[in-house]
Amino acid sequence: MTSKDITLIGVPLEEGSGRGGCAMGPAAFRLAGIVKALEGLGFRVIDNGDLRPQPADDLQDRSDAKNLPVVAAFTRALETRTYETAKAGTIPVILGGDHALSMGSVPGMARYASEIGRPLFVLWLDAHTDFNTPETSPSGNIHGMPVAFFTGQAEFAPILDSARPTVDPKNVFQIGIRSVDEIERKLIADHGVNVFDMRAIDEHGIAAIMRQVIEAVNAANGLLHVSLDVDFLDPDIAPGVGTTVPGGATFREAHLIMEMLHDTGLVASLDLVELNPFLDDRGKSARIMVELTASLFGRRVLDRPTRSA
Repeated sequence: MTSKDITLIGVPLEEGSGRGGCAMGPAAFRLAGIVKALEGLGFRVIDNGDLRPQPADDLQDRSDAKNLPVVAAFTRALETRTYETAKAGTIPVILGGDHALSMGSVPGMARYASEIGRPLFVLWLDAHTDFNTPETSPSGNIHGMPVAFFTGQAEFAPILDSARPTVDPKNVFQIGIRSVDEIERKLIADHGVNVFDMRAIDEHGIAAIMRQVIEAVNAANGLLHVSLDVDFLDPDIAPGVGTTVPGGATFREAHLIMEMLHDTGLVASLDLVELNPFLDDRGKSARIMVELTASLFGRRVLDRPTRSA
């Protein structure tokens, strides 16, 4: 994280989730003060608004991959925008939007990483592994498929060039997992995805797990993409998500992750996903996500303002 320029990319995508509301996520992040928070840390923030791609007319909707033309259109546009943003020397911060957007952001970063000769690693902070394919998905909702897609294990439609750089599944680290379909469990084990569920956090502590992630990225001279889902957090502190699973990460655990990542300088890009303001409590989840973003980009505990009750 050597650049002092950040580009915000709003992705008002909700069609991957099967539930309305995530399209309002980018606006909620802006209202929660993400620009001010990052500028206060010395960054120049570029915000050109939200992506508005046209539907991918070459693709047809299907019952096992719902709203495919819309999701594919956002994927194509975001892959290009993320790649161009990173290549221009600024840090892409994607404001979502449901988690299907990672089908565009991660391949865009993978293309950039390949171009500069470094492997891409992905830190997936989420309650779900999102390693389904249309054949295995119980719902057909594409937001449960992005990890399988960007690792090259779910080429279920010509969404992006099949010859594109993909992410080695062994370079994917998933933390906070607590809801996995049975077939997904086998797939992630077969492909070597590194999964740390909530029991692992309870037994070993988040710091020890993060040291493993950081050591792996450092050893490979890799770039790190962070994908932060609201449902990584316990719903008591972040209720604004349509996929709540009890027993998530605490406020302090999440901040420690971000602070440790900032210290490394390895983070090259960030997704903020699955924020559904319609389900939030007076903007609580949006504000917490903005605070975590500020921690990732350098805000320390002693720098945080006191909030009135």
